This record gives sequence, structure tokens and C-alpha cells, in this order.
Amino acid sequence: MWHPEKDIYWGSENEFLAPSEERYSNLEDPSTLEEPLGATHMGLIYVNPEGVNGKPDPLKTALHVRETFARMAMNDEETVALTAGGHTVGKAHGNGNDSVLGPEPEGASIESQGFGWINPKGNGNGADTVTSGLEGAWTTYPTKWDNGYFDMLFNHEWELKKSPAGAWQWEPVSIDEDKKPVDANNPEIRQNPIMTDADMAMKKDPIYREISLKFKEDQAYFSETFARAWFKLTHRDMGSRNRYIGPNAPSEDLIWQDPVPAGKTNYNVEEVKNKISKSGLSISDRICIAWDSARTFRGSDLRGGVNGARIKLAPQKDWDGNEPTRLSATLSILEPIASEFGISLADTIIIAGNSAVEEAAKAAGYDTNVPFKAGRGDATQEMTDENSFNNLKPLADGYRNWVNNKHLSNAEEMMLNKTQLLGLTAPEMTVLVGGMRVLGANHKGSNDGVFTNQLGVLSNDFFVNLMDMSNKWNISGENKYEIVDRKSGNVKWTASAVDLIFGSNSILRSYSEVYAQDDNKGKFVNDFVSAWTKVMNADME
Repeated sequence: MWHPEKDIYWGSENEFLAPSEERYSNLEDPSTLEEPLGATHMGLIYVNPEGVNGKPDPLKTALHVRETFARMAMNDEETVALTAGGHTVGKAHGNGNDSVLGPEPEGASIESQGFGWINPKGNGNGADTVTSGLEGAWTTYPTKWDNGYFDMLFNHEWELKKSPAGAWQWEPVSIDEDKKPVDANNPEIRQNPIMTDADMAMKKDPIYREISLKFKEDQAYFSETFARAWFKLTHRDMGSRNRYIGPNAPSEDLIWQDPVPAGKTNYNVEEVKNKISKSGLSISDRICIAWDSARTFRGSDLRGGVNGARIKLAPQKDWDGNEPTRLSATLSILEPIASEFGISLADTIIIAGNSAVEEAAKAAGYDTNVPFKAGRGDATQEMTDENSFNNLKPLADGYRNWVNNKHLSNAEEMMLNKTQLLGLTAPEMTVLVGGMRVLGANHKGSNDGVFTNQLGVLSNDFFVNLMDMSNKWNISGENKYEIVDRKSGNVKWTASAVDLIFGSNSILRSYSEVYAQDDNKGKFVNDFVSAWTKVMNADME
């Protein structure tokens, strides 16, 4: 990467650590945090260590900690274990005035060599380090794994003080000298321990308090819970267990790994495809169920995708973005076919989508064979963590021209976020959107962006009509536009902002112009098939 990724949705704020109100509908209700975000501020990983918006209030902070960690699929016990375990060792750094720090890494001069935030005081590290702004260790022995965190938290009363860097932190009202941690840089002196506002939440919140006291009295249980929560935290982005290698990989299947049994591989794909083609399912029905299954894949943590056929299970079967009624009807036809051939529903869904693409391409005058990998399995409801899977719930899908009401104003950004999670390039995004429009894959049959008179044919009509200078565009509502004939003034089609971005953005327009060319119809079909296959097989790589 030559620069920070810009296709990830970090939030609507224009600056790091902007007030939390900018990402909550109601700051008093943490559940109103804008989806799919998790941190309380842009630029933080979890919550503000000083308190909500930098104002200490442990009980209020507890609610935000709970929401943030729930969005990471962590329960209350795992949250306490990770907080306490993470603060059992090490210290926070805020021994100085953060106003004297140099520019951030990307803004620092070339001789800084990308380190950034250079501290002109002393050597800038060790005793002079300023990171979070809080200063101090949490336990008496911060290099030792013990139960010192809970002993310190519950055996002392705490009061608010300011760190040398000016950050709010909690320190003991009274503490014996031998209970203080040794200074990290001078073993001859001791310093007060500290607690963040989130640490105090572990004591003040009744649910967290009960768990903390349980851990305090049972070091072995705390260690085991932390080990499992830490393993989950640090391996969550590896996907299912079959991706693990090496002698230290555990053999236990854990529900957060989204286990999927192996599927059958030796069967006649063409026979299944023919059966599906004669089933009465439309091209649109087949495209939609395949896409809705595959689009949940996230390259960030290798979760989601078609494998497991979890689209038939809760919670996915009830997501509005999956059109539950239509989905149920399609599944009622595909499931018996899967049973008849003794194959997984997951494979059957992909074959259905591929057969639709092949038929649409043939209608456009191109015989093509969409590549297919067999061997997906079907998960059960017992193998599926419903709460965890709700984090994969689509809030928008530019490929199906759908967005929920909360994201009407940034539908294009949400499409980019989905694109990068699927591992697609800008040209792949372009060709897929154009193809999906003419295949009738819009959510609930919307006509927005369907710039064609031959629905179900894999043509380049979307790009031809988008680039046609005999048309002009008018705003007709929020995220709603009309394509109007310049001469007659008649409305020809309607569109969303996602559709128009392929004409207004100079880079995307250049790709659209390529696909709009008369001599690139074959290229369009081939590129669509390639990008489609990439998405369908993303969870098999």
C-alpha cells in the first residue's frame, strides 16, 4: 500500500477524535452508534479511556464498552477478561505535554522516517513517551501475570487526577508504598498505579463487577477465560479452523470460527445445472440468492460467504437486504434439488447463480462456462452464532442498488466499503454493477439503474445509456434521479447516486466508457464472469 486505504468506511467525521455525537443518534443510548462502526471515536480502537467524550463517568462508559465489544462478538465475560488481562501487564504512557509532540507519521518530515509524533523532550521514548496521555501501570508487578489487577481495583478507593500529559485517570486515594509499581525507568522509585474510566467500569457496573469478583477469587478460571478470549481476538481474522497450520493449532471447533462441514465434490455439475434451469426459477431469482449468499464475505476477517449456506439460517434468512419472502420461495426449490443429488445447498446456490449468468450471456450472443469449485458444506443452526453473524448484516448493497434509510446520503461510500471487503478492484466493481443491473438483480425489483429494454440479457446497455450524451440527469428526490431525453424531455429511466457515480467520477467513468464501446461487448461479458466467479469463490480461497 502506498497510502492509507481510502475505500474503508471509518465514519462520517472529518477529524480524529471528533465528538462522539457525530457517530451516535443518541449518545445516551450506545446502541445508536452508527453501523457498521464499533469505536466511540474515529481514530480509537475501542472506547475513550478518559470516559465518553473525555468526561469520566464509569457507569456511562460501561454501557459504551458493552456495545463496542458486542460489535466484536465478545460477551461480558470475555470483555472483562480482555480488559483485565490486557491491563495486568504493561503500562500507559503520558509522561509529558502532548502539545509539544511533532506531526503525525504521514505529516512528519522525511528525516523522521515515518515514526512521527517526535517528542523533543529528552530522547522521546522511555520516560518521555506520550501515547494515550494516561501515565502509569495498573498493577504492582506489571511484568508478571497474576491477579494483581483485581486486587488493585477492589482493594483501594479511587479518585480522579490528571496525568502529566493532562489526561483524566483514576489513582488510589491511599496506597501503601510497597503496593505501588516500580517506575518503568528508575527502579529506585515507585509511582501510583492508575485505572482508566473503562477499568473503573469493571468495578462500578453491576454485571461487570460480578464477573470481576469471580475472576478475583479464581485466578485459574480468569487465566483460562482470558486465554480463550485472547485467542478469539487475535485469530478472528483467520476464518474457519481449516485455515490454521502448524503444530500449535488447536483441534477444537469453536463456534466463533463459523465451522462448516466438508461437502461432496464428486458429482455431475451439469446435471444439477440442468435441473435448476428447468425448475422455473428466473435469472433474477438465481442471481439474487447467489449474490446475497456470497456478498457477506469479508476479506478483513474471512467470515461470511456462501460456504455453510447460512442464508437459510437465522439471522440471515430474516435480513431485509435478503428479501426474506423471495428468499424462502427460492430456497423451497433449491433445497429439494440439493437433496436429490446429495450435495450441499451451498454448492447448489452457486450453481444456480452460475447457470443464470450463462443463460444471460447466451441471450447476449456469447456461450460461456462460468468456473465452479465444488465442496462447500452446509452449517446447522447450532454451528451458528446468531449475535455474531448480525455483524455481517448488510446496511447497503450498491450492487443490488439497495441502501437502508440511515445511509441514503452515503450510498456510494457504502458500496466502496463493500467492494474492499470483497477484495474487488475498481474495474471489477464497475463491471459487476453494470451486469447486475441488466440481470434484474435490484432489491425488491427496483427499476433504478436498469438502463435496458432487454432485462435478463447480459448486455452492456447500462454503460451505453449512462454514457449517452443525448440524455441528461435531473434530481427527483434523495438518492433519486431521472434520465431525461434532451430533445423530448421525456423521462426514460430512473437511477440512484450509486448508478450516477459511474458517470460522474472520472476514474469510474473511464472504465464505464470502455465497457460502453460497441467492440467491447465480449470483453464486458468475460470481465463480468471473471469478477462474478471471484466473489462466488472468495470463501473457498
